[in-house]
Amino acid sequence: MAPAWSRPPATILFLHGLDSSTKGTKAQWFRAYFPQVGMRDYHGELGHRLTQLEEQTAGVEQLILVGSSFGGLMAACFAARHPERCRRLVLLAPALNFNDYRPPPATLAIPVFLAIGAHDTVCPPDLVIPLARAAFDNLEVRLADDDHLLHRTFPCLDWPALFT
Repeated sequence: MAPAWSRPPATILFLHGLDSSTKGTKAQWFRAYFPQVGMRDYHGELGHRLTQLEEQTAGVEQLILVGSSFGGLMAACFAARHPERCRRLVLLAPALNFNDYRPPPATLAIPVFLAIGAHDTVCPPDLVIPLARAAFDNLEVRLADDDHLLHRTFPCLDWPALFT
């Protein structure tokens, strides 16, 4: 990977969860602390949401996708379709255990940071982490003393480093 100073700037997008929106806690936090993070409201089933993301990112390269829960599932599916367009994924309690998700046939080399709560009952780490390991070669996992919402963990992550 090229040094950060020699790469073009990334387009950073936040993908909210199934029952969330751009009015949710994480979206509001990004607006306050990292206003360069793009976001929009996604609606419908996974396929429809992926179509919305495809339209939103048409012609955009160097993507950093931050996906929370169902948004993490969206990010993983998008990366499997377009690995060359993804600089990094940041998966926050990703819903890889939903919608019959299957890792791609060959693991992806995209850098991926996965934060998941040890007490997550929606996306249990014992189900999600093995799926992530099967999907991504360059995976960093942070198992936090937190639940699915990651409210204690989320604001403490090294976002400037994750956004390079």
